[in-house]
This record gives sequence, structure tokens and C-alpha cells, in this order.
Amino acid sequence: MTSTDRVDEIRAQWRRERPDLDTAPMAVVARLHRLAGRLTAELVAGYRQFGLGEGEFDILATLRREGHGAGVSPIDLAERTMVTTGAVTKRLDRLEQAGWVRRTPHRDDGRGRLVVELTETGRALIDEAYTAHMANEKRLVAGLRREDRRALERLLRTWADALDASERGERTGRRAGRPVSDD
Repeated sequence: MTSTDRVDEIRAQWRRERPDLDTAPMAVVARLHRLAGRLTAELVAGYRQFGLGEGEFDILATLRREGHGAGVSPIDLAERTMVTTGAVTKRLDRLEQAGWVRRTPHRDDGRGRLVVELTETGRALIDEAYTAHMANEKRLVAGLRREDRRALERLLRTWADALDASERGERTGRRAGRPVSDD
């Protein structure tokens, strides 16, 4: 039997006060929202152990995934980390000051375009931090059985795809998706 949580209590209150409203979506959205906040706090605490914030960790991990010696433009970093170029610039300033990245002129572009690369110190830091990050994520999902993790991954991907399709439909004047019900 599943225990009652705060979301169940809130839904019961709404059923009492507004029985005309279907609160079924809240059973998923509110729990996911609460869980996302808890996960973010746990992940950020892990980054702090290495003197990094969430944004700095993201930049270093993005550069590390590119491979040794690969440079990435600040504009590409902004696209890959889904933040503004201004936010990337601030993060790069901090990372460069710490000696973890360097900005250099692009080797094949005479227009003075910059690329960002990990320093050896930055590479060693992100290798250590990412290893700890994966251990932390493993700890965070340890309460779920392997098959439940796979099912959750599949469901979250399906949901994200549906939301993406709905967003694309709204931009073109169409509506996608079906209403959620308590069935």
C-alpha cells in the first residue's frame, strides 16, 4: 500500500472545496515539481564539493564531452547549455579566473572568433567532479528498481516528446495532446 503524502492531502482539500475540478494532473505534476527541487538541491551540493556552481559544472561537462583539444565557441556553449550568451560569459569569466578554461582565437577563423577549451587542471577537475556526480545520481535513484527506472525513463521521454509536440503545434496554430483524466 502506498503512503499518503502532502499532495494527497492537498488534492483532498481541493476535492472538498472544488469537487468540480479534476485534480488528477496534480498527482503527477506536483510530485515531479517537488522531486525536481529536491534533486536539484542534492546535485548542487555535490558540485559545491568541487568549488563549482551548477552553471560552471555544466560548462565544464559540456567542454569535456567535446573531447580533448576540442574548442567550443561561446555561442555554441550557450546553445548546448541552454542559457544566454551573457550567462555563458559570466561563467567563463569565473572558470577562466580559476584556471579551468582558456579562451583562445579560433585557429581556422581569421575574424577573431574565440573558442573555449579546458585547461589540464579543468579537465582533471571535471573528470573527478563528474565521477562523483554519477555516483551521486546513482545514489539518488537507488530507491527504484532497475525496471522501474527504465519505465520512468520511458514515461518521462514520452511526456517530454508530447510537450515538445504541443509547443510546436501552438507555434503553428494547432493544439496537440489530450486532456488528462483520473482513469
